[in-house]
Amino acid sequence: MRDKQKKPIDVETLWQIERLGPPSLAPDGAQAVAALASFSMKDNKGTSSLWLLSTLGGAPRRLTSCGDKDARPRWSPRGDRIAFTARREAGSKKDDEAQLYLIAPDGGEAERAAEVATGVEDFRWCADGRSLVFVSWVWPDTKGTKAQAARMKAWKERKETAYVTSEAQYRHWDHKLPMDRVPHLLLMTLPDDHGKGSGGRPAGEAKVRDLFEGTPYELARAGPDANGFDVSPDGRRVVFAFDPEPVKRQDGRFALAEMELKSGRVRVIAQDAAWNLGAPRYSPGGERIAFTASHQAVKHTMPDQLAVWERESGRWEVVSGEWDHEVHAPLVWEEDGLAVLCTSEEKGRLPLWRFELASRRAERLVEGGWVSAFDKAAGTLVTLASSATHPERLVAHLPGAAPRRIERFNDALLGKLSWGRVEEHWIGGAAAVPATSATRAALPRRPKRPAARADAAEPGDPVQLWLVLPPGFDAKKKYPLLQLIHGGPHTAFGDGWHYRWNAQVLAAAGYVVTMVNYHGSSGFGHAFLDSITHRWGVLELRDVEAATDWLLAQPWADATRVFAAGGSYGGFMVAWMNGHVSPGRYAAYVCHAGCFDWVAMFADDAWAWHAKELGAWYWDDLAQVQRQSPHAHAGRMSTPTLVVHGALDYRVPDAQGLAYYNTLKARGVDARLVWFPDENHWVLKPRNSRLWYAEFLGWLARHDPKVAKKRRG
Repeated sequence: MRDKQKKPIDVETLWQIERLGPPSLAPDGAQAVAALASFSMKDNKGTSSLWLLSTLGGAPRRLTSCGDKDARPRWSPRGDRIAFTARREAGSKKDDEAQLYLIAPDGGEAERAAEVATGVEDFRWCADGRSLVFVSWVWPDTKGTKAQAARMKAWKERKETAYVTSEAQYRHWDHKLPMDRVPHLLLMTLPDDHGKGSGGRPAGEAKVRDLFEGTPYELARAGPDANGFDVSPDGRRVVFAFDPEPVKRQDGRFALAEMELKSGRVRVIAQDAAWNLGAPRYSPGGERIAFTASHQAVKHTMPDQLAVWERESGRWEVVSGEWDHEVHAPLVWEEDGLAVLCTSEEKGRLPLWRFELASRRAERLVEGGWVSAFDKAAGTLVTLASSATHPERLVAHLPGAAPRRIERFNDALLGKLSWGRVEEHWIGGAAAVPATSATRAALPRRPKRPAARADAAEPGDPVQLWLVLPPGFDAKKKYPLLQLIHGGPHTAFGDGWHYRWNAQVLAAAGYVVTMVNYHGSSGFGHAFLDSITHRWGVLELRDVEAATDWLLAQPWADATRVFAAGGSYGGFMVAWMNGHVSPGRYAAYVCHAGCFDWVAMFADDAWAWHAKELGAWYWDDLAQVQRQSPHAHAGRMSTPTLVVHGALDYRVPDAQGLAYYNTLKARGVDARLVWFPDENHWVLKPRNSRLWYAEFLGWLARHDPKVAKKRRG
């Protein structure tokens, strides 16, 4: 029964939730620092500040308050300062690009560490606590920081607007890569008296040196960050991942190199044309480097596995080859050097794992939910994790003590809400995965199917299905059904919190929300993930339809009020369903940022993977590509569809949504378009998000026969 004193969550409440960022622990493990973002529906924007949180008990303390977007805090090795990135007004200078700032943990005003004309993307401290290595996009043919600053000034004052390039990789996600610039590693050395200035101005000048200047090296162009490099424990070396090919592409296979900071000498330490290597991390003694390795020569879907390079032998090997899991960055060594911590998906959850190198076995360190970030120092572990019933929380795990929350930022707000019950089910889906021991070990036993479909081959593989029930759910009543279909395709719906497609908000509107982890989803073994390659839409549709069959067999399901919605690859799926599922089975669809025409999709930022995913380049085998393209089946589309797209979406260009919408209009199918000129693949602005939820739920209500009957009455 629903508590009448509590109310269901809605989009207004969703945007009142304060959002925690990844934690960084002090060297002694006694305190963590994290960014906390809050949003204003009135101002239509968000701000973030840094907070200190004790792992031993006590109330959180706000550390910064003058910035708009204080982010990426990292404690110095000495514990005397916290560095972070921000755009601020320090002294008389307002930052055009994100800069590195420093603040003492006991408070005071943050100081800009140096003025870097090309900005600071991300960074890591060196062991001495006086220097940092950071990422910046620079002109590789320009030497010296003064020349870079002059080049940046000229660039900003230019009158031309064209983007001109000969690069294969020139835009990513929602932005054009800086024209003629590449991401380098730079070394910043702070003066001895840094931190003694005032008014946001450092007392002395920091020295900045481009470590890659005059070399062919650069970091990954797609979102370069601190996962792409590490500084050795003695501060003498930097290891980094780089693409050795002269032409940089999204599907490049990276190698690892190590640079001596004093001499600038670089040597490649791990390279194999068959493998993609990344996320290097030094062991506590510096004699080994852990990193991720994906055997791309076998298949482009091969998982990132844990590998270790040994300085003594100069060789590396994959150590998690028998563990059918994908290893996620970042990697964190245990202080004794005997194990590596990482996250890895398993059956719709993202636990934190401890991988022991000697036995080559992984054990769950933090169970359940979705661990999105973590840090460990002096034996203290802090995790940032969410679930389907709460947003991210920070929890401290001290030796010999029970896990303890170290913040309560949202408890008062969330305590006033009634929640939908979350259930996990397993159904029989499509039959696709060979009966290998690794695959079967990752999946539960096959359940009986309540309603088998003629087009789904038997015996079907077990497929996970999540249900989120409306607050106050009564099994004696009838409820409309809403299938949410995830994107990727190689991602999964998990026991985690999602702001853009929040199942609790949708369930609070009265729907039984269903999320199926169809074939191709991550976290169920590589064979399950790879099973859809070169035949997109086939197995996934069988799984989605099997889930609908399962739902319709429940006594509380209203067969006249069934809806499906998806984003990205999930948008592809609802467009695919519109051309393959019998009319009337679903009352309406919602297609957000969906793929519609795989030939026209070649305008995306990930075109390098098309042939690997679809089985051919469109000019070599058009029929193979068209077989997997929703637009080729447009002649059978008749289900009403809400189409949503953002103009800044470079992963699925907005022409895909417009073409789908125009096609439906040309065919006389009821359709509605929501097009955002200022959003990317996601909807991130508060007011736009509110509109998105209103349009989404309004579209379902418009095509709900029960609602229509009430309106007529």
